[in-house]
Amino acid sequence: MSERLDPRRTCLLLFDFLAGHVAQDEQRYAPVIANAVKLLETARARQVLIAHARADHPAGSKALNISDAEHRPPRITRGTPQAEIVAALAPQATDYQAPKRRWSAFHGTALDQELRARGVDTVILCGGSTEIGIASTAYAARDLGYNLVIVSDACTSPKRDLHEQLMREVFPRLARVRTTAQALALL
Repeated sequence: MSERLDPRRTCLLLFDFLAGHVAQDEQRYAPVIANAVKLLETARARQVLIAHARADHPAGSKALNISDAEHRPPRITRGTPQAEIVAALAPQATDYQAPKRRWSAFHGTALDQELRARGVDTVILCGGSTEIGIASTAYAARDLGYNLVIVSDACTSPKRDLHEQLMREVFPRLARVRTTAQALALL
């Protein structure tokens, strides 16, 4: 993978920038959204494919996994104001939307097929939460053979130490981990 990205073969994947998530910690999300806006504006100007992965849980659904976490319905359900993508990153008609019911943007969605049909081989990934949705999507993207750029300061987690450890020690084995300024230079 060269140090410049071919806009025709690249997708900016904005992951779960949902009003309900942002409302829980607006101070933490503010710089992350500001960086995602910069990425989005540049991607649009360069005619990069924009994709939005968003939680899409029907009302009344239950978690399907058995885990140590409390078994409860999802916090955000489709059709509610909390499930809307924040206004600063609102999708346009030409953007691809990947409604998801699992952590990964690829699991059970048509995202992989859509990217391949458009000749995309590189994904720029940002959003939250780093240790869950971003990690799951990053592993899937790598397993599917995509070149991956994870934008460290356009991802977020309430667990700052875990976020930093993933960016420093784990994700570099899967991807190029770059800041927003570095990712913009790639475009």
